[in-house]
Amino acid sequence: MRGTDRVLAALHAKGVQPDVRRLEDSTRTAKDAAAALGCEVGAIASSLLFLAGDEPLLVMTSGAHRVDEQRVGGLVGAPLRRATPDEVRRHTGFAIGGVAPVGHPAPLRTLVDEALAGHEVVWAAAGHPHAVFATSYADLLTLTDGTAAVVGD
Repeated sequence: MRGTDRVLAALHAKGVQPDVRRLEDSTRTAKDAAAALGCEVGAIASSLLFLAGDEPLLVMTSGAHRVDEQRVGGLVGAPLRRATPDEVRRHTGFAIGGVAPVGHPAPLRTLVDEALAGHEVVWAAAGHPHAVFATSYADLLTLTDGTAAVVGD
């Protein structure tokens, strides 16, 4: 099943009928996605995979922030390191640039940046570098079974 199809199936299973947009330009970076959507970069929910010890950790951060690895490591009680591209694909099922908050092979512990709460609409990758979907901060927490956290600067 293609990445976008997995995301749609996961969202539909949670009762969500998403507004998925396929964009001509890549949304590989938050800046690219914001430009393509005509929104603030802070409204982009970037999906970043880390390893906390040996466990995968998905961090949904505002595109306006960089993840503070020491802060997040302290929150989860383990040293943090960025996942390699192979680890990202293995744990999320997606390539970097298209990592969605849902549709993974297995549930992932997820932190959701509190800075996203300042935006009525947030945009997340939909399983492909040219696809995004609209959601809200509250729905992102629910969809991911995530924990609200201050993750960046």
